[in-house]
Amino acid sequence: MNQLFNKLEDLYSEMVELRRHFHQYPELSFEEVETPKLIANYHRELGHDVREHVGGRGVVATLKGTKPGKTVALRADFDALPIQEENEVPYKSKVDGVMHACGHDGHTAILLCLAKALNAIQNELEGTIVFIHQHAEEYQPGGAIAMIEDGCLEGVDVVFGTHLRATEEMGKIMYKEGPFMAAADRFEIEIIGRGGHGAQPHLTKDSIVIASQLVVNLQQLVSRRVNPLDSAVLSVGTFDARNAFNVIANNVQLVGTVRTFKKNVKELMEKEIERVVRGTCLAADVDYKLNYVHGYPALVNHKTETELLKNYAKLVPDVKEVTEHEAQMGGEDFSYYLQHVPGTFFFTGALNQDAEQVYPHHHPRFSFDERAMLIAAKVMATAALSYSKSQRS
Repeated sequence: MNQLFNKLEDLYSEMVELRRHFHQYPELSFEEVETPKLIANYHRELGHDVREHVGGRGVVATLKGTKPGKTVALRADFDALPIQEENEVPYKSKVDGVMHACGHDGHTAILLCLAKALNAIQNELEGTIVFIHQHAEEYQPGGAIAMIEDGCLEGVDVVFGTHLRATEEMGKIMYKEGPFMAAADRFEIEIIGRGGHGAQPHLTKDSIVIASQLVVNLQQLVSRRVNPLDSAVLSVGTFDARNAFNVIANNVQLVGTVRTFKKNVKELMEKEIERVVRGTCLAADVDYKLNYVHGYPALVNHKTETELLKNYAKLVPDVKEVTEHEAQMGGEDFSYYLQHVPGTFFFTGALNQDAEQVYPHHHPRFSFDERAMLIAAKVMATAALSYSKSQRS
């Protein structure tokens, strides 16, 4: 393992260079073109078996060891977000309105350099390593489900993945057995009223007033319909009714999200949203359109693999703390992989202690300490090699 760690340390400067390149040239979900090309070429130069356009824009590379063992998949995502970067750094995004504001540039750099390090010890490698470079994690339906349907998990015994966590101290590895990240659904509602002159409200059916009442009514679902011992979130993120100052809106569009862990709570929320929308609109004598979109399922880590990951992480000298983390209401389509093969998803602390202020993920000034990439790579490497040896047939 020390040999592999030393190789990763030698590759750290390349890891940073790759991350900064991806950061400068981000690509949105389902619009990735140059990023997967670079990834595929990188693996080809290492002599790996490479599949492009997996599930659309994904890349899968395979490294076979010279000794028998299990097949371990390691996954990294590479899409960016529609955010205008506000950081003033030499590697600032060159694409207007697009930014890596979640760390996916770091995830990709980690997996590429880890692939190179593992390639260097191929003669000692037991089993097979599958490198899953996934497109479109940020936007439903996501890239994972299409890549799985296209065979990215064929023959895989276990899958590991990590997310750099810029709000947690560097050197900290966070795991959780069972439900870790929530199911992420989306709803779209259109209130169809009757617009008119702002001076004659009695001749209209004011969709803004009705939509405002609907938002208030929806906020009571979690507090009054969901068991307090369960978890759920309902948030309205868009309220669109743009008009002149003296016009009462004809229509209003609401868009929001529902986050849950349990299937029965998820089903309850969908049913109750429809009931509240129908009732609110019936009382106001207006029509509506409702579209409820099922997003990523809850991410549920497997018990055995999570326990193994916890123990593997403790073997990495750079890791200062290995701790159980509370469940998160954020969504992650790594959940689809875990529905097909055993595995676990964990967080790697990446807080930049030198920064004057720490900004959260999806913020235009998001950043992370690049040294955390090396820690993540070492933990992933340890998981891959140790699993194959511990599960040797």
